Amino acid sequence: MRSSHSRPDGARGARALAAARYSLPFAVAVLMATPSALATRVADVTHLKGRRDNRLHGMGLVIGLAGTGDGGKYAPSIQSLGAMLQKFENPVPLAALRETKNVAIVAIEVVLPENGAREGDRVDVQVSAIGAAKSLAGGRLLISPLQGPDLRTIFAFAAGPVVINDPRTPTVGVVRQGATLEADVIHNYIEGGRITLVLEDAHASWALAATIAQLINEEMSDTGRLTRIARALDPKNVEVAIPLNELSDPAAFIAAVEAVELFLPPAEARVTINRAKGTVVVTGEVEIGAVLISYNGMTISTVQPPPQPSADNPLVSEQTVAAIDPTGRGGARLRDLLDALNSLKVPARDLINILEDLHRSGKLHAKLVHED
Repeated sequence: MRSSHSRPDGARGARALAAARYSLPFAVAVLMATPSALATRVADVTHLKGRRDNRLHGMGLVIGLAGTGDGGKYAPSIQSLGAMLQKFENPVPLAALRETKNVAIVAIEVVLPENGAREGDRVDVQVSAIGAAKSLAGGRLLISPLQGPDLRTIFAFAAGPVVINDPRTPTVGVVRQGATLEADVIHNYIEGGRITLVLEDAHASWALAATIAQLINEEMSDTGRLTRIARALDPKNVEVAIPLNELSDPAAFIAAVEAVELFLPPAEARVTINRAKGTVVVTGEVEIGAVLISYNGMTISTVQPPPQPSADNPLVSEQTVAAIDPTGRGGARLRDLLDALNSLKVPARDLINILEDLHRSGKLHAKLVHED
């Protein structure tokens, strides 16, 4: 019998995760997420170990192209076409295929659902030209076997018409529901009578892992017993033992574990930068220390009052000074700085450089993460 207990004090008063995203093609656009009063489920911030995407790969031929195929000068395509004709007892000398322009050799990839797939299931197929083909538009993928990483077992066969999603890249296409599974792909979620909850990267921490384990122990342990069925292994993994009376049919128990409610602790102060996209994502209440930032004849100050002209800095009086220390503590929130830089229409590249300089100087009180 499972019992419900009150939340631990450390979890009850914690605030929900708040995040800010700044989109920066030329300036900074600010979007703040408001804290939610609703509790978060364990399933919202974790996934079961064993749940993952699986990929199948293969090679094949796309036929029916209107002169946009590999052409006779691309030997691998002609050799593959010759081998296929030979297999169907219709051998043709390779020299006779030199003028073929309606065939392209392609790499085939299928991503199976993260919770596995069963024999007979159909999934989308992605095809990508690997030769000299100019376009796969209008083509049809001939039936092709798909294998796993070991290249020994055929898990599916793919075939069907190719659809081009992006006209700018006509050498990449999709065959809708083009692969049919020939074998089951089943994930193993239970090892040694235990499951492991894996925290998503954005939430991984000792504090949250310990909170999840504590709440599961309170919610799921037998009444009147002190048995601890959950424990935090590290900041990213929480191990949960399945009671013996649930092992034969664990689905309801696992669902109940994932439904346990928790209030997230304050988000880690983190700034994530993506130069390619020109974005900055701020998580948590990120603060910066006392600092002066000069940009394009403008000075932004986290010091109150703003500095006065001096012999060492005579140009201060000629600049416009914006103060961003509303609390008067000799520092400011990063959000205030980004708002100020946005008002100056600072380009994304320059803003990211400023954030990196702040981090190097020790004035950015947060973890700085670079995304590719």
